[in-house]
Amino acid sequence: MKQAETETRLSAGSPPALPHVDITLNVNGSSHSLQVDARVTLLDALRDHLGLTGAKKGCDQGACGACTVMVDGKRVVSCLALAAQYEGREITTVEGLSTDGELHPMQEAFAKHDAFQCGYCTPGQIMSAVCLVQEGRADTEEDIREYMSGNLCRCGAYPNIRAAIRELTSER
Repeated sequence: MKQAETETRLSAGSPPALPHVDITLNVNGSSHSLQVDARVTLLDALRDHLGLTGAKKGCDQGACGACTVMVDGKRVVSCLALAAQYEGREITTVEGLSTDGELHPMQEAFAKHDAFQCGYCTPGQIMSAVCLVQEGRADTEEDIREYMSGNLCRCGAYPNIRAAIRELTSER
């Protein structure tokens, strides 16, 4: 848009056109072509554009972990990540953990150990726990506590969350 057109639109009270990008996100084994505002976060792309509401918008500042998803096998706080940065990478949300209707072992362990109360943080806790186990960093109670410290639970289900993680690490 030319500067004169921009000034005219601004003076007329119209907001300037937002920059859009065409991206393809590989989420839970499926490819999704999207046109999004260049500033949209991965969290908002997942929730608002793809209808995957498992990842939660908690603090929207990267401090609570409720929005944790897995990208290429690593934990990502999706509220701080721009969606366009993750084009072509393998994104897994809590909805993508189950296979053929069967819960992921971590999901089963969370249910077995009652590792949730209100459930708001549970998807982020599960995603972080799955990555923690895959990373091989859940060897001790202290390790689990440290590496899960970025995921907050206001209900205080931490002992049960750690028990669920320990169950899966003791099977290795």
